Amino acid sequence: MIQLKNSVQIKAMREAGRITGEALLVAREHIRPGVSTLTLDTVIREYIERQGAKPSFLGLYGFPGSACISINDEVIHGIPSKHRILEEGDIVKIDVGAAIGGFHGDSARTYPVGKVSREAEALIAATKQSFYEGVAAFRAGNRIGDIGHAVESYVKKFGFSVVRAYVGHGVGHSVHESPDVPNYGTPGHGPRLCAGMVLAIEPMVNVGRSEVVQLSDGWTVKTADHSLSAHYENTVALTEDGIINLTEVETET
Repeated sequence: MIQLKNSVQIKAMREAGRITGEALLVAREHIRPGVSTLTLDTVIREYIERQGAKPSFLGLYGFPGSACISINDEVIHGIPSKHRILEEGDIVKIDVGAAIGGFHGDSARTYPVGKVSREAEALIAATKQSFYEGVAAFRAGNRIGDIGHAVESYVKKFGFSVVRAYVGHGVGHSVHESPDVPNYGTPGHGPRLCAGMVLAIEPMVNVGRSEVVQLSDGWTVKTADHSLSAHYENTVALTEDGIINLTEVETET
C-alpha cells in the first residue's frame, strides 16, 4: 500500500532529508586518493549521529555499514572496508540514509576521485540529469511508468543503459516503502501519481549493458560486463504546490 504523507509529515521529513544531504557533503570533503571507504563510512556515521539522527542503513537487512559505498563497476551496496582504497581516476558512489523523528531520508551521489576519464565525466553528468528528467515527470495525474520512461529515454541518448534489477521506491516511516520506482517504464502505466507521495527516484546507469551480478559477499552489485556505473538519488515529495526535493541541500554544487 502506498502511504501518502500530509503537509505536517512532509515538513517532518525535511529534517531527515537535510541530515542525509549534508552527510553526503561531509563525505565528499574526504574523497581523495588513498582514503578508505571505511573512513568515508565513519565520517558519515559520526555526522549523522551528531545531528541526533541514526544511519538508516546500519543493520538494515543485516547491512554492516552506515552507507553503501561502491567504486567504478560496482553499482550499489558496496560494503565499507579499510582495505578498499580510493585511487586516482575512480568514481565512487555513496548512498546514505538518515532517520530522525520517525522518518527517513535517502540520497546517493557519484563523485570523481581526482581526475577521471571523459567517459566517466559523461556518465556522472548524464546520470544526474536523468534524475531531474524523472522528477519532471513526477506530477499529479502521471503514472510511475512516466518517471522511468523519462529516465531511460534520457540516458539512451548517450548510449548508456539503466539497471533494471534494482529500482527506486517510496520513503517515509520506513526506508523502503511502496511503490517501486523503476528507471524504465511505459508512459501511462503503473500507479497514478498524486500529492502526498514521497519517492526515492534513483537512476542507476551503466556505460555498457544493463545486466548486473551480486558478489559472494551477499551485498555488492556489479555490472555484468565490468563497465562503469553511476548512481544519483534524492527523496522527493509531491505536494499540492509542486515538488520538494527533501535531500538536496543549498550548498550542493
